[in-house]
Amino acid sequence: MTTFGYAQSHDYDRRATRLLTGLYRRIAIDVDTRTTDSATVVDLGTGPGKLLSHLAGRRPDLHLHGIDRSPHMIDIARRTSAEQQIELAVADVTELPYREASIDFVVSSLSMHEWPDLPAAATELRRVLRPGGAAGLYDFRFARTRRIQRALGAVFGSVDTETVRLPRHPVALITCYRVTA
Repeated sequence: MTTFGYAQSHDYDRRATRLLTGLYRRIAIDVDTRTTDSATVVDLGTGPGKLLSHLAGRRPDLHLHGIDRSPHMIDIARRTSAEQQIELAVADVTELPYREASIDFVVSSLSMHEWPDLPAAATELRRVLRPGGAAGLYDFRFARTRRIQRALGAVFGSVDTETVRLPRHPVALITCYRVTA
């Protein structure tokens, strides 16, 4: 998995603000429909924390957490969410800093293609999800699709996929992979 340096992190933050707002809105609807009041939600590969900040403004009842391998991204996310109750940590998706069966919903936006060990990440997702908990993992439509489905399917059994077209984009560029514990 790529770890962004300081300059890369700031550049990504600028691009995410401009280009990914529509995706974050779409993911927020997914979180709304798949979580109950006071659910615990983790954003894997949170980057600059834009999605978590959006969720916090929309759903103050949620317990929001975000991880990223880049300490620079986590620094930006902390500044982005300084006024909000969001817990952030530098961590890897194969070693999540959460207790077994402690998370209601896991989300990831455009980071899964960077995960070098998909089977280990899928196993770790299953470990932290509560029974009945779920994940909505969004990534580029052509990013290792078969490997992602195979890794998730081996751990969760069933993987639902949905092609996502964002506003003002002529082509559907994103796939959402949904699994339930």
